[in-house]
Amino acid sequence: MEVTLPLEHDSSVTPTTSVTPSELAEENEKLKQKVQELQQQIETLQLQSRFGVERLAGSDEDIRFYTRFASYQHFQAFWQLVESAANTKMVRVTSASAAGATQHRSTKLAPIDELLLFLMHLSVGLSLRDLANRFGIHRTTVSRIITTWTHFLYYLLGSIRLWLPKEVVQAHLPPEFSTYADTQVVLDCTEIFCQTPSSLVLQSEVFSNYKSHTTFKAMIGIAPHGPITFVSPLYAGSMSDREIFRISGITKLLTADMAIMVDKGFLVDGLVPCKVYRPAFLSKKTQMSKQDVEQTQSIARLRVHVERCIRRVKENKLFEKVIPLCVCGSIDQLFSVACFLVNYQNGPLVKAWATQQ
Repeated sequence: MEVTLPLEHDSSVTPTTSVTPSELAEENEKLKQKVQELQQQIETLQLQSRFGVERLAGSDEDIRFYTRFASYQHFQAFWQLVESAANTKMVRVTSASAAGATQHRSTKLAPIDELLLFLMHLSVGLSLRDLANRFGIHRTTVSRIITTWTHFLYYLLGSIRLWLPKEVVQAHLPPEFSTYADTQVVLDCTEIFCQTPSSLVLQSEVFSNYKSHTTFKAMIGIAPHGPITFVSPLYAGSMSDREIFRISGITKLLTADMAIMVDKGFLVDGLVPCKVYRPAFLSKKTQMSKQDVEQTQSIARLRVHVERCIRRVKENKLFEKVIPLCVCGSIDQLFSVACFLVNYQNGPLVKAWATQQ
């Protein structure tokens, strides 16, 4: 007897379907849109996983925190000033630099992000390890970026003359200084803590009796309307204000028709060719006229402006720490750069001055 078996289904045979070209084109377009969406998601995740200027672009508050620039617009304006020189004239510190060689070589960070890294180190005081983790680079690379940008900004911003001509100072003189209209510069000294050296000789040189700690000391001067116009090098904390004034070189900039305004500890009358406005020493034993008392008080009130400007410099968190001796070779440049940047980062010391010429 013959047995007829049912035909088995051949899985290798698929029914033919007809797809029109328009349907293929529509499906292709959908796939392209999906790829674009996935690419945008990847870019967003990459941006969130590392620090960069783009990540801070939407928040002026974050820009102020990480860079001390007043806004993202201010930060971009400063970048436009230095971008060309950064791309063409910057000499980068590399491993070969330690042997006396320098090379023009970039890192995987964009130059503007390198500037952000440097400012975060200065403004927030972030450690090399922290910055390396945020930017996804090695700690050694972070150190080289900081050193490179310190040298670059020191020479670039330092090449722009800080000292203003007498005519410019007079043209921008605030009304508060009308009684002392010939004031060219308001001066004061400031100190930052440094690590205590093991050498007793060095300890005695950098120990500050005023701070009861080992320090570096610098003199800063501002024009009456607020910008920093003079920055001295850092000196040993044991030096007096008078001695720093004498060796700082500022006397070469002063003329007989100018005046300086200083604290009562600046006994520099014999060192300058010009007038000195200084609060008098007040004590119970000193008999002063009412006019002298009023003059002393008015000078003291005006001197507050230089103290406020110095506070802007020292609001950089890096200077809140004790400076290690291993970075003493670069701290002078780094402090000067912080002073230079104040003129770009902030608005007027007094808001009312913003509307005055």
